[in-house]
Amino acid sequence: MKLAPTLVFAWLASAAYSKLTARSMQVHEKRDLANIPLAFEAVGPAPPDTMLNLRMALVQGNISALEKALMDVSTPDSPLYGQHLTKEQVEALVAPKPESVAAVNGWLGENGIQATTISPAGDWLSFSIPVSKANTLLGADFTVFNHTPTGNTMIRTLEYSIPADLVGHLDLVHPTTTFTQPFQKPSINFTPLKNKRDRRAVNISSDAVPASCSATITPTCLEALYGIPTTPALVQTNMLGVSGFLQQFANQEDLKTFLINFRPDANTDTKFSLLTLDGGSNSQVLSEAGIEANLDTQYTIGVATSVPTTFISVGSQNRDDLNGFLDIIQALLSESNPPQVLTTSYGANENEISANLAKNLCTAYMQLGARGTSILFSSGDGGVSGTQDQQCKTFVPSFPSGCPFLTSVGATAGIAPEVAATFSSGGFSEVFATPSYQAAAVSQYLNTLGSTNAGLFNPAGRGFPDISAQGENVEIVFQQQFGTVAGTSCSTPIMAGIFALINDRLAQQNKPPLGFLNPLLYSAQGVAAFTDITSGNNPGCNTNGFPARAGWDPVTGLGTPNFAALLAAVGL
Repeated sequence: MKLAPTLVFAWLASAAYSKLTARSMQVHEKRDLANIPLAFEAVGPAPPDTMLNLRMALVQGNISALEKALMDVSTPDSPLYGQHLTKEQVEALVAPKPESVAAVNGWLGENGIQATTISPAGDWLSFSIPVSKANTLLGADFTVFNHTPTGNTMIRTLEYSIPADLVGHLDLVHPTTTFTQPFQKPSINFTPLKNKRDRRAVNISSDAVPASCSATITPTCLEALYGIPTTPALVQTNMLGVSGFLQQFANQEDLKTFLINFRPDANTDTKFSLLTLDGGSNSQVLSEAGIEANLDTQYTIGVATSVPTTFISVGSQNRDDLNGFLDIIQALLSESNPPQVLTTSYGANENEISANLAKNLCTAYMQLGARGTSILFSSGDGGVSGTQDQQCKTFVPSFPSGCPFLTSVGATAGIAPEVAATFSSGGFSEVFATPSYQAAAVSQYLNTLGSTNAGLFNPAGRGFPDISAQGENVEIVFQQQFGTVAGTSCSTPIMAGIFALINDRLAQQNKPPLGFLNPLLYSAQGVAAFTDITSGNNPGCNTNGFPARAGWDPVTGLGTPNFAALLAAVGL
């Protein structure tokens, strides 16, 4: 094997030359060129002197114990229900074993590399080396790939190797075999409303859903449909986090106009707080307001009356090559008091991400859930074809909805009755197995499905979404205009607001927050707190997709919420 050219590193005490130390290598991750996402094409070898910002994940110490602890504190009939772990307890379970730290750092040191620890538990390292050295170190062939829809390029390899004696110590190297498509401006469309009618839907009785809700959905519609109370939250330590990416800016002036028109009974001066990372910001220039960011903040604050809400703006200066998804979760794990509910309306297709990386990120969500945070992600808007509508031969699960340690939210449409929104992404993970908490529900659905779509999906996979809410013709304020939007980007912040309100009621009685939701949702009392959606389907990949059926289904999950029944389910 030809060794990489001698390199000089400023961190060395002296300008000593060193050769890469050879070891017996073993292929660790690989994918065939035919299996990379269709949007990418290989251009040619990466320039040897191009610097790569690499991250390594060490095998975590006791993940099985962490998963057991998560389920113990999240399962309603467990004696440990609600006894969430502390930051220190989680980090102690996740921290790699000392021998793993020594082995990996020893190998890197032998090859003139000094890594920096970048995660609270010490399980992630980072360093920068040129392509030539990375190829030799990892037995890789780093190549330039072009993302044809945008013209953006990235450097990836179709396989890499690690020393055989590091298997069991080193989990993954990133970015290598992951081909996440660059975030683009959300495909969510804003349709301006021209008429000057009173924007507030008005109930004709305390139980009636306003007739106008058949055309546009507002907070009043949601209050009537789901029984959401308008009484203000009281506990200021109960927090709701809203993830923001792509320089999507949430505008306070638009929020005020939204509240004046749709929640005049609430404090119309309510504002959200701001947390930034990776160079994120939140311009308040009205012309720079973002549709997605406005939607997410208006329907969390508009539903969760007086719950303190933080907009988390993740900038473009991330070095995680995952659009900031790794960085935001590591930032929140570093917080002493992360929000009790986190809502995210972004995602990727599962086949873009290496299995090892998907599992590692899923474990990060498990860590936050064990600490008492309810994590909600939109399931996507492409039916069975993934996050967005695309050409496909087999169904495309979205990520991270396939992760079993978060709550995936689909969408419904209509009010009499509610039916599945055709765009509501749903299906079965190719990476994660069906978790025990939903095994019975998934089995029932598959039995009724029969041979429909056989061979197009993984019947042994984790099914998603888990729940749903309204996702069509949802009215927002964007740059001081009224208009409607659609997508699971609507239903997810709505559900986040509902769970934040329940957390407030719990906190008022000195009870812990809900935390990881799914064991509760799939319990008998949880299922009873949702209205089953039995009509509609989510077409894609030249099929009709999955049909909504009685019970859980991979279109709308368990259905839409009943606030009073959810309170009863948690003993309130």
